Amino acid sequence: MECVEKLVQAVMEGDDDVAAEVAQEVVEKVEDLQPVVAKLTEAMRELGKKFETFEIFLPEMMCSSDAMTAAMDVFGQKLGASGAGKKKGVVVIGGAPGDMHEIGKNIVSTVLRSDGYEVADLGRDVAVLDFVKKAQELNADIIAVSALMTTTMPGAKEVIRILVEQGLREKYKVIVGGAPTNGKWAQEIGADGWAENSTDAVTLCNNLMGVE
Repeated sequence: MECVEKLVQAVMEGDDDVAAEVAQEVVEKVEDLQPVVAKLTEAMRELGKKFETFEIFLPEMMCSSDAMTAAMDVFGQKLGASGAGKKKGVVVIGGAPGDMHEIGKNIVSTVLRSDGYEVADLGRDVAVLDFVKKAQELNADIIAVSALMTTTMPGAKEVIRILVEQGLREKYKVIVGGAPTNGKWAQEIGADGWAENSTDAVTLCNNLMGVE
């Protein structure tokens, strides 16, 4: 569909205004948004590969991430409506301290909302204490920490340390994800689970909450 291709192009070019506008058109014309999200995800993966090989640089990557966020925000309105009235739990999600990447996290946020979760997305480069404060404020069930760089992975461990220190560890489930992470590392830092992608994140949250 032409509007879908236009949206992919807008995201790849990092034009958040056009992405938001075309995303609205997609919402009006496309019944099932999941295949569209899959296309956008694949486009972002391609950009990620170009970033790793220095074909594009951080400013371009950030612009595309912002455009992806703009599209996901529009999609979230429809997906959220479809999940209304069946809230499964509350998830606080954010990028680890120092981590400036939001692509995967934004997709996870949108998919979790579509599956019936209330999601508080704190954005990128989130201070450790901000995860804890927001979880307390919302009486959250799950804290999700995204780390897309090896240098920011310790932030997830620090969130768990602070929870233990404040006597709050048993109150929240902590899950982690991001390209350099894996299940073994998640176990080592004491997390309750690890998700490789948005689909795994939904399954993991459902399992932790005891819902389908």
